Amino acid sequence: MKGGGVLSVLVAVLVAMAVAVMAAELGHGAVTCGQVNFSLAACLPYLTAGGAPSPACCKGVVSLKGLARTTDDKRAACKCIKEAASHYPSIKEDVAAALPAKCGVSIDIPISTRTNCDIIH
Repeated sequence: MKGGGVLSVLVAVLVAMAVAVMAAELGHGAVTCGQVNFSLAACLPYLTAGGAPSPACCKGVVSLKGLARTTDDKRAACKCIKEAASHYPSIKEDVAAALPAKCGVSIDIPISTRTNCDIIH
């Protein structure tokens, strides 16, 4: 009987995880800082040194645009960007602000530590 109970809990957890993953893939649910950080991780060398962003970085910017479609998601992503950037004092603000344009992407999320995320629409 104990083994069956543990198995039932395990199945329930796996089903819940699968539903969460499918919802995220379909664009439902809030953007997480993990998603934002993963999307922009390849941009760190560009953000600290300048030059040209890597193709992987630009792919991440495109991914971020796809993740943050609603106002709430854009605000959440903005807050995640600010939080992550606070751990890297060597990020250059002007370089960060230019990132979307350098990647040829128009996004409604400023890449800046100074943005008031609550005014994003």
